[in-house]
Amino acid sequence: MVESPFDVEIEVGEVVAAEPFPEAEKPKLTKLWIDLGGREIQSAGQYAHHYEPADLEGRQVLCATNLGSVRIAGFESEALTVGVPDEDGYPVLVEPGKSVPLGGVLF
Repeated sequence: MVESPFDVEIEVGEVVAAEPFPEAEKPKLTKLWIDLGGREIQSAGQYAHHYEPADLEGRQVLCATNLGSVRIAGFESEALTVGVPDEDGYPVLVEPGKSVPLGGVLF
């Protein structure tokens, strides 16, 4: 892993699995399992407003990986998958413009 000059480290990962998260208090949460190029992490976010779980699998995403983890309804979310709000405030995932090596650090 390359060291980032920023306090927040953002890495490229690929969603290897995704599923709905109905037991969470917030609506429309999705569980993600993300490959960062040799290590797998879990993340949860309100992505069901724009994405079906099957549409997320295989997609490259950006993840803030050094913020710590949080438990959500028994699921440990280890990274913040980066998104920007749409006009209604729901996250739209930030993705590389083309396929890049997994684990690459944003600079």
